[in-house]
Amino acid sequence: MTVSISPAEREALIALAQELADTARVETLRHFRTAGGPETSNKLAGGFDPVTVADRGAEKAMRDLLAQRRPQDGIFGEEYGVKRGESGLTWVLDPIDGTRGYMSGTPTWGVLISLSEELADGPGRPLMGLVDQPYVGERFLGGFGRSELSGPRGVMPLRTRPARPLSEAVLFSTFPEVGTSEEGAAFARLSKQVRLTRYGMDCYAYALIAAGQIDLVVEAGLHPYDVGGPIAVIEAAGGIVTDWTGGPAWRGGRVLAAANREIHAEAMRVLNG
Repeated sequence: MTVSISPAEREALIALAQELADTARVETLRHFRTAGGPETSNKLAGGFDPVTVADRGAEKAMRDLLAQRRPQDGIFGEEYGVKRGESGLTWVLDPIDGTRGYMSGTPTWGVLISLSEELADGPGRPLMGLVDQPYVGERFLGGFGRSELSGPRGVMPLRTRPARPLSEAVLFSTFPEVGTSEEGAAFARLSKQVRLTRYGMDCYAYALIAAGQIDLVVEAGLHPYDVGGPIAVIEAAGGIVTDWTGGPAWRGGRVLAAANREIHAEAMRVLNG
């Protein structure tokens, strides 16, 4: 299904995405770095997948706003699941990407919002999205002809880094384990060939690709709400995001984000042995 969106409606949708992010900022900052930390529970019986009162509060606030402004649209959210729509469009929401960082007081978590065409089996390719870091006040926006960062230095365009040898690249991932043992071994091969590997930045690492600061992010085991916003922002800035074999990544799984097609191809070759 292809949805026709007029230029005026595109601007209205961007404005609504900004308003959703503003709403989530209020809810996430309300509980961030408070005495004793935010109220937290664990989603897993065998393991640790935290969710805080701020995750739930931020997503509920965004859903409430969408119910008022765009009740015809679908919603795919991390905390409250799927609401099917009638417009052919779906909002993909991750109220706090990087909950472990959030509950630990680090400023590298973020709010992820994207707008996708709604397919029969879930959200399709992101049309527009953003990565918002409420505590430092930075918002990375991409899609519908826009690619920009707004923050303490004002508003500036986003542009990914030009091609460079893999031996000069900067690589990020959230966890050193990077999924299964097989996936971890593939990541280790890539890590040995780049100049610098860093961990633990969650969605902020993807934003750094769009801002022209780093070259690669490689992860595994992701969900659609983990990648919708970053894909839109990186692609609008000139980068590329796929799975490890070059296929679509908007459903999550193994994700390879790169500043340009040349270094993407090099990284994909190494990941696939």
